[in-house]
Amino acid sequence: MARSSTAGANRQIAVSRPEDAKSRVLAAIVELVDSGRAEWSRTATDEIELRLLSGEVFVLGEVSVTRVG
Repeated sequence: MARSSTAGANRQIAVSRPEDAKSRVLAAIVELVDSGRAEWSRTATDEIELRLLSGEVFVLGEVSVTRVG
């Protein structure tokens, strides 16, 4: 069976509902945290910060994820 192209995968993501995409991202983040490969916490400004064991730091916004370190 042939593998789907990256373009095909991107097209599939683009037509999915935003709520579904957000749920998938959050599920992946929870998996990282549960497996011990990341930690998350609330900051003093009530944002959610995700720290990967590899050193990257992200802020999880309502509709975006921003790399800050």
